[in-house]
Amino acid sequence: QVQLVESGGGLVQPGESLRLSCAASGTIFSRSNMGWYRQAPGEQRKLVAFLTRGGTTTYADSVRGRFTIFRDNSKNLVYLQMNSLKPEDTAVYYCYTNSGVSYWGQGTQVTVSS
Repeated sequence: QVQLVESGGGLVQPGESLRLSCAASGTIFSRSNMGWYRQAPGEQRKLVAFLTRGGTTTYADSVRGRFTIFRDNSKNLVYLQMNSLKPEDTAVYYCYTNSGVSYWGQGTQVTVSS
């Protein structure tokens, strides 16, 4: 069974940085497309960053230039490096994979507030 477990969320001030991690099990990680999504209260879950198994990246316009998605296939980990955080980035962040069937992590809270 595919399991995705996020970690690294927390409370930070505007302008600071966080790195989220997602540990994947139950899947051939190096062959998996991975993504990060976020959902703010009362809003729909939306794509933040996506990384194919071939290395192609996609970013939401709101985070491009500030966030970076990358993976370590030897450790079955995908990361989201978040720099220059803004209050608008406050949300629950979810790790995602799709290899024919979608799987989601449990989410990790990121709060950006002064």
